[in-house]
Amino acid sequence: MAGMAIRETVSIDGTSIVYRVEGDAAARPLVLLHGWAQSLRCWGDGVLDALSAKYRVIAVDLRGHGYSGAPAAGYDDPKIWASDVEAVLAAERIESGAVLLGWSYGGLVICDYLAEFGEAAVDAIVLVGAITSIGPGQKGGRVGSAMRAAIPAAMSEDPRESIRALGSFGTALTGTAEGKGVASQALFGASLSTPPRVRAALFGRAVGHDELLTGLTVPALILHGTADTVVDVSAARHAAELIPAATASYWDGCDHGPFVEDPKRFVAEVSEFVDGL
Repeated sequence: MAGMAIRETVSIDGTSIVYRVEGDAAARPLVLLHGWAQSLRCWGDGVLDALSAKYRVIAVDLRGHGYSGAPAAGYDDPKIWASDVEAVLAAERIESGAVLLGWSYGGLVICDYLAEFGEAAVDAIVLVGAITSIGPGQKGGRVGSAMRAAIPAAMSEDPRESIRALGSFGTALTGTAEGKGVASQALFGASLSTPPRVRAALFGRAVGHDELLTGLTVPALILHGTADTVVDVSAARHAAELIPAATASYWDGCDHGPFVEDPKRFVAEVSEFVDGL
């Protein structure tokens, strides 16, 4: 297996976007986009190692998260989010064959990218516990009970408020399975280290992508837990109804982090889909 490298590119507004590359440079690119208040570390080393044994894995820190830049503005602009992904693809000289995999908010960023730049560089998408739209009345952005309970305290600058809100949110990311305490603490740490203003700004926009999904010509794998308390499973069912070439995998009893709850199953299902392209 090729070594891991941390790299950096610059988006359209001058923001630094940091990402991690692992695997054979000649293999199919698999671009991983994490969720709200997380980082490229969210996938876990086991998942990244398993996927990078087969693919050229590019795990991105979204703007405002991890080691990427956190500008004062721009979080409400779909074209800027799209340009972040484009900047990574351009830096890695990827013009075709990529698979974009988005968890939670990462699904929305994939849609932003496709709406702005089209499908030329992309062979398929994978939506994991993902939203595809955001804002009032958007079926593709319906949140669950844990997310509703965490807002607005999860955006607070008062540590007592935000720690309590994000702490209760944390078990939704890992489920109740035994032995997930270390992963849960890592995810909690990423949430806390995401600036409160960024946590708030990501919800400060409204965009619908239903028309985009209806016209999608590349295949999509939709992977979602039936017990997801962060992004309601109805958001996945909505996307599955709209995307012409959609394969849906609903994990019974799984919450918001399928790759945390069952990493082996996650790698197996993603690999089966990507290898079948």
